[in-house]
Amino acid sequence: MEPPSTVPRPAGLRVSIVTPAFNEARNLPELHRQLVRELATLPGTWEWIIVDDRSRDDTFATVTELARQDPRIRGVRFSRNFGSHMAMICGLEHARGDCAVVLAADCQDPPEVIPQLVEQWRAGVSIVFAVRETREGHTGFAALFSRFYYFLMRDVIGLKDIPPTGADFFLLDRKVIRELVRLREVNLSILPLIVWMGFRQSSLGYTKRARVHGTSGWNLAKKVKVVIDSVAAFSYLPIRVMSVTGFAVAAVGFLYAALVVYNALRGNPPQGWASTVVIVLVLGGVQMMMIGVLGEYLWRALDETRSRPRYIVEDRVGDEPLQEDGARTPDSSRNPSSHAL
Repeated sequence: MEPPSTVPRPAGLRVSIVTPAFNEARNLPELHRQLVRELATLPGTWEWIIVDDRSRDDTFATVTELARQDPRIRGVRFSRNFGSHMAMICGLEHARGDCAVVLAADCQDPPEVIPQLVEQWRAGVSIVFAVRETREGHTGFAALFSRFYYFLMRDVIGLKDIPPTGADFFLLDRKVIRELVRLREVNLSILPLIVWMGFRQSSLGYTKRARVHGTSGWNLAKKVKVVIDSVAAFSYLPIRVMSVTGFAVAAVGFLYAALVVYNALRGNPPQGWASTVVIVLVLGGVQMMMIGVLGEYLWRALDETRSRPRYIVEDRVGDEPLQEDGARTPDSSRNPSSHAL
């Protein structure tokens, strides 16, 4: 990690809290109470932007009620489920603060850590990761999968600055936000992308709490997709492995062919069909696997060139929503129309 800047940022600035939410109607009121309590002593002012990733429960109704009670709250609702990473990007595009803190809606990441993140940011750090030191209520399989992912990204892909235990909870400076939202990737993994951008980074540890209400929507299929997206976005390693595998299989094939010719010349021609079938199945399987890997890259290339909006907003609540370029627009929270950003 690089050392902080020698030019500290002044107090009295505005902090944006960005929260993606999916089926979190029961957790949001409790998270609001925690934010009000913990940020009471925060220098300056703060706002809370909640992005409803098209929940199936009363999440957006809860956001609407919270926004009615507290003018610091703004809400955005997607027209369909676009994923938590796209919800983070949407919230950051709407953030007005001098810095923004990405905080999950499940109350597992403690808001009392936010002042510590802001303090490091005020000292001149552009990106501050809240690193999970321990996890309460974390299953063995989930922990194993998490360790595999971060090992893969750090030690195989080469993004050495990714925290080894992950960071779902972090602070970004305004200049980082500005550059992040300019990256128009569709199949994105936000943490590797932030680390790839560079800037001055630091971290602090915390204990991730157990979930109180509801169940996580972060299922195995979504985790596998993030792994594939991350590898495809930041490395050509799978294609290189395909090339090496191709050469290795070809070398074994030539050696086997030489052995067959040698035995035939000595009067021992190959017999039976079992070995032939095994060779055909192995080679066919390797070829299909290679085609699948190439297909993953080709599909992502196609996805990036179609120029579809990365997400579509169906509704908003709160004061003065922002356009994508940061310009303010009249309040559309009373007129639920679709907005493509």
